[in-house]
Amino acid sequence: MTLDRDASAPSAILAGLTGRCPRCGRGPLFSGFLGLAPRCDRCGLDLAFADAGDGPAVFVSLIGGFVVLGIALATELLYEPPIWVHLAIFLPMTALVCAGLLRPLKGLLIALQYRNKAAEGRLEG
Repeated sequence: MTLDRDASAPSAILAGLTGRCPRCGRGPLFSGFLGLAPRCDRCGLDLAFADAGDGPAVFVSLIGGFVVLGIALATELLYEPPIWVHLAIFLPMTALVCAGLLRPLKGLLIALQYRNKAAEGRLEG
């Protein structure tokens, strides 16, 4: 069994994490912070197929929660600071970590969706 892959195609992981077109790897995937461009301005790929759904938010919650809560727990066990210190440090940290992870993970899921030709399931009728 062989996979029909273009040797010049960019890595789906690298293209997704950097927010580039999954086909050519050069054009921007996003037109805003999270809004998708209608099409790639370099290769013309129509990005209407792209639907990451809730996947990026789930991964951001899991990864960001693990990182921030781990640091918060270590801080509590080592220094036992008052609650206001936790609020002052870890609420903004949570927002920054989640905002920082959301765009790359959305790009990654869209690039993998394109590379693996994933589509909505259909019943034979």
